Amino acid sequence: MKLKPLDDRIVVRRLESEESSQGEIFLPDTAKEKPQQGEVIAVGNGKILDSGERSTMTLKAGDRILFGKYSGTDVKLEGEEYMIMHESDVLARISVEVKVKKARKTNK
Repeated sequence: MKLKPLDDRIVVRRLESEESSQGEIFLPDTAKEKPQQGEVIAVGNGKILDSGERSTMTLKAGDRILFGKYSGTDVKLEGEEYMIMHESDVLARISVEVKVKKARKTNK
């Protein structure tokens, strides 16, 4: 990616929401709400504090996040749509738990 965010900003790709409709109501794309979940693509180096040091970024590339409805700025680069926002605009990190089934042993 050729886009490197500055300071405490992050670049996010929106994750498409699952569409489920009840009945036969058709909503045009302009009436649909944009998803509020995304994947962090790139992070900046951190904000410069009053002491002159840089703060550490909490998020990293690959994190799934929730953000506010009106957060960030939409940008389009090489046909892909991204959002650039401050790390403080992120409401939560989504942890994806991987469940592994244990194989049962049979004693015969």
